Amino acid sequence: MIINHNLPALNAWRELSINNTATQKSLEKLSSGYRINRAGDDAAGLAISEKMRAQISGLDQAQRNAQDGISLIQTAEGALNETHSILQRMRELANQAASDTNTDQDRANIQAEMTALETEIDRIGNTTQFNTKNLLDGSMGGAVNTAVANVNTSKVFLDAGNSNNPVVLATTLDKLADANGNSLGISNGDTVTISYVVNGTTKSASLTVTAGTTALSDLASKIATDGTLTANTDGSLQVTAKNAGYSGAVYGITVTVKDSNGNIRTAASNLLSSFTETQAAADVRTDGRATIQIGANTDQNLQVDIGDMRAQALGVSGLQVTTQSQANVAMKVIDNAIQKVSAQRANLGALQNRLEHTINNLGTASENLTAAESRIRDVDMAQEMMNFTKNNILQQAATAMLAQANQQPQLVLQLLR
Repeated sequence: MIINHNLPALNAWRELSINNTATQKSLEKLSSGYRINRAGDDAAGLAISEKMRAQISGLDQAQRNAQDGISLIQTAEGALNETHSILQRMRELANQAASDTNTDQDRANIQAEMTALETEIDRIGNTTQFNTKNLLDGSMGGAVNTAVANVNTSKVFLDAGNSNNPVVLATTLDKLADANGNSLGISNGDTVTISYVVNGTTKSASLTVTAGTTALSDLASKIATDGTLTANTDGSLQVTAKNAGYSGAVYGITVTVKDSNGNIRTAASNLLSSFTETQAAADVRTDGRATIQIGANTDQNLQVDIGDMRAQALGVSGLQVTTQSQANVAMKVIDNAIQKVSAQRANLGALQNRLEHTINNLGTASENLTAAESRIRDVDMAQEMMNFTKNNILQQAATAMLAQANQQPQLVLQLLR
């Protein structure tokens, strides 16, 4: 028997230390709710968990960003709703002014309201903001490096005098036919008047048709100071503004054909007036599109592009209705402005719907990633309670055995009696 080294006690003490450590770890996990409290618990699991946490927090913030984006879009779209209402009222006034039942004074009063409404369109465009950022003054639009001229394109016409080939500028007006080859009915002695608006000013020019002589090129010369009339290979006519930018844009091209008795040739007038804007005018501007971060990682975003929705960009700046001819052209100009606002609102609506789907997707991704991170990081409380109970019992048993081992050296005293 030896007394310098109590090996049973040392063994019991070692086991007790192990059980104490295991019990402490179980207590830590049960009290924190985490399986991984430090890197030593699971080094690889900690690294994966932290990466997942970054993704989860990014997804949650992206949802908030998308919600803010929807709020921005709703602010802009709500303002454009009022712009639409104003344009509808302006068109109603132009329609009213186009009737000769009005006196000059009546039209002057109508013009006063038109001017006031135009001012309100500008006010809405200049003051609509979200978090102090202007939305409708063009500062949130895409970059335009070089001023753009607007382009107006009409329906397709044929040259009935040349085997119904597509028209060219040399085609005479009396040989003009529609896309089906039906003559427009323009005859010798008819008067053709082309009217349009440039920077608020209504311009008009007329010519008298001479059969076999008066050509589309003669009509082109009437608008040469403001636009270039060309014939496309498909037979459509195209007017391109001579000067680029909002101030040079040509709006509301209206062609009226009257016979020698002053009666309007409706079919010919409607077809020749079928010009619609196929490329909008634009001034030079820097890229101001709003970027909405809708993902957890770099470059996961979408851009909101809102054009200039003020009066000049819409083509209604300085619009005049003090005469019947002015009012007649003004209706077409306002129709074009209404279409521009409608297109912008439709684009904003599409973005809003996209963001709503984005939010749903982000929520699902965040939920699933959180579940995955939980499986790595969180402790199974039931399982850990089993471990704690086992370690607690072992700790108590080791303590009891250490006490017994400490009693064994006292047996030596029996030898000394």
